Amino acid sequence: MPESYPLQWPEDWKRTALREKPRYRVTDGVALSELRASLKRFGASNVVISSNIAVKANGEMYANQAASVEDPGVAVYYSTEQFKDRVIACDKWQRVYHNVYAISKALECIRGIDRAGASQILDRVFTAFGALPASANAPVARPWWEVLGSKEQAIKGGYVDLTMLEAKFRELAKIAHPDRNGGNDGAFKELNTAIAAARIHFG
Repeated sequence: MPESYPLQWPEDWKRTALREKPRYRVTDGVALSELRASLKRFGASNVVISSNIAVKANGEMYANQAASVEDPGVAVYYSTEQFKDRVIACDKWQRVYHNVYAISKALECIRGIDRAGASQILDRVFTAFGALPASANAPVARPWWEVLGSKEQAIKGGYVDLTMLEAKFRELAKIAHPDRNGGNDGAFKELNTAIAAARIHFG
């Protein structure tokens, strides 16, 4: 079973490249309360809310996010009578508790699908979480801006544009190319994936 702390992100769920500022005006305590209420209405059991927020002795998350939480992702593992071993996760927002709140809203929408009589859709909405990564600290793919030698703050602040990243890509590609001494397929593929993501980001 997954653990509440630290975050155990489902290995088959993509991560958000650039997280956004919260759109929700909600306190940490209310966000947690809303999620618990949504899970109860959903009929969820064996619930584990996994994040990088430390938990109390009773397993509840503390209702204050430290500024040092670098990864604000949240993954909620649970079962229902109809669906066993399910997970829903969110890391779109910059704060843990806004991702908590977003998941509660998503669950309410899914309940609406069920009430509308289209419950067969739900089996395609969710994926079973299956086996978790061997370690909660297992390495994850690097963000595209990091692969290209930049920083998230520089991208968000507009200090780096696509032309600059393309130039950096060409420079790094000369080193990482499998035909070059010291290069390899993995590094070259990572670079190509990163520049493709950058091009999408900059339109």
